[in-house]
Amino acid sequence: MSSSCSYKLQIVWPNVILMSLYHYFAVLGLYYILSLNLKWQTFLFVLLLEQVGVLGITTGVHRLWSHKSYKAQLPLRIILCLFQTIAFQNSIFEWCRDHRAHHKFIDTDADPHNINKGFFFAHMGWLMVRKHPDVIRLGKTVDMSDLEADPVVRFQKKFYGILAPVMCFLVPTVVPWYLWNENFVAHTWGTKPYDRCIKATENIVVASLTRGEGWHNYHHVFPWDYKAAELGTVDNWSTVFIEIMAKIGWAYNLRTVSAGMVQGRRDKTGTNLDSSQ
Repeated sequence: MSSSCSYKLQIVWPNVILMSLYHYFAVLGLYYILSLNLKWQTFLFVLLLEQVGVLGITTGVHRLWSHKSYKAQLPLRIILCLFQTIAFQNSIFEWCRDHRAHHKFIDTDADPHNINKGFFFAHMGWLMVRKHPDVIRLGKTVDMSDLEADPVVRFQKKFYGILAPVMCFLVPTVVPWYLWNENFVAHTWGTKPYDRCIKATENIVVASLTRGEGWHNYHHVFPWDYKAAELGTVDNWSTVFIEIMAKIGWAYNLRTVSAGMVQGRRDKTGTNLDSSQ
């Protein structure tokens, strides 16, 4: 093995930024949990995601794939693969290669997270620097043939760049929106043309992603309006759907608000967007 004295840590700044963002958004998420009136379903969903992510690491990539301490049928391997992907800790193949190298070359320069370099390095610092040459050189000697033969591992490795963002970020964000209508974004960022005294806002991004559910300031002022918005249907597919159902007689008694009532409320309590002109 090469001498550790001749090697200097080289920081990989994109990884540092990424790790920093992970922790920033984790703290931000905790803030929202504590400061906003999140629905109980969302709180339980957060706990569920944490648990399945842990299972993906402990029972999946660690005990099953890294150490082969038990065998699993295809359905369980697929489930554990999904759980491990949610955890966002690199692909199964890469995780196992690093972990097997850790056991094989423990406490040496070929150990990817060598504890002799300090607690922070062993915990997460190793992910923010270039690997020691011994890690790369001797890591190639680690037998990975069993994982190369596993179709689940091969599939995840091939498509990890797509699967990880979807399972770790997109699905956990979309599920609360669509299944129980959680929507803190529309209570945080946007305009308040109808009632400046409430937190609910008009947010075009949320409206586009949720088929018209982002016009929250309007919705909280006029909750009975089937359109859930004042203007147009370009980004309000839900309104279009209801109106189509009304045309064929499957929906009826569509309640809405007159233009005069809307304007009256805007003048009375809304934010005057033209006040600076």
